[in-house]
Amino acid sequence: MSFLSRFCAAVFARSAYGVLLAAGWKRSTVYANLRHVGIASDEAHARKIYRGILNNLTRHVGELLFRFGTFKRLPADLSCYPCRVDGWNFRIAEGSAPVLEKMRQGGIFLTAHYGNYEAIGPWLCCLGIPLTASYIPVKPSWLNRILEGRIRAVGGRRYSVDARTPREFLRLLDSGNLFCLLSDQDSRIPSAVGGEFLGKRVHNNPLPGFLLKHRPGTPVFVCWLEDYDASVKKLHAVEVPPQSVMDGFNDWLGRLVGGHPCYWYGFTHRRFRSSDGDIYRTK
Repeated sequence: MSFLSRFCAAVFARSAYGVLLAAGWKRSTVYANLRHVGIASDEAHARKIYRGILNNLTRHVGELLFRFGTFKRLPADLSCYPCRVDGWNFRIAEGSAPVLEKMRQGGIFLTAHYGNYEAIGPWLCCLGIPLTASYIPVKPSWLNRILEGRIRAVGGRRYSVDARTPREFLRLLDSGNLFCLLSDQDSRIPSAVGGEFLGKRVHNNPLPGFLLKHRPGTPVFVCWLEDYDASVKKLHAVEVPPQSVMDGFNDWLGRLVGGHPCYWYGFTHRRFRSSDGDIYRTK
């Protein structure tokens, strides 16, 4: 079954990559973002990063769709790592174990569209961390059902919620959950918080600041999954100062993106639209 899963994942990734590349999926948005932040030195460099993004994205989706059972068999004991399951090597990054232990007591967890970010949730659940993640339902509905029932669930337990009101967010925190938010998106609501990312102005989600205002002292964490060597999955976890939570988050993400731009799928989004929408106009 392991060989069949790997084969299906590889076939899917190769096929999806070819389709997306031929269609030029999100190409203009990626190029506009790369020009805006100055990461691509020229058109050839931008094209290389774009292809790298598509290659990594289709590989990660294939892993989730066809090899997801791996996460159901990961050990909850941190001392068991590194370990090998289904042909993958799983590791806890140096210095992350104490942070993961603290995450078991709840708090705020910020993450980004970096690497195989969807795989972080199942791994944290396997570690006994009481994760609850807020996601806006995606369309079409059949895709949302796959995400909710197969990818955002471990052992039959779904960890995703569609929380909508401040009271719901605070209730999740008060219940001792580790409340997760994808925080690398462009916030277009009036209460958005200004900031800087990759040297450019951005509008951040105000929810982390709101939660900390009403629940001061709540710890804030960020995680990411490193798999630059496709056979090794390394989980990183750090705690960020709540006094400057979004500045700290943007600095952390900026360093990752600067080093490995092909792993940040935020380049396919109009991340800077509300702060500088002109960059997305056809030139």
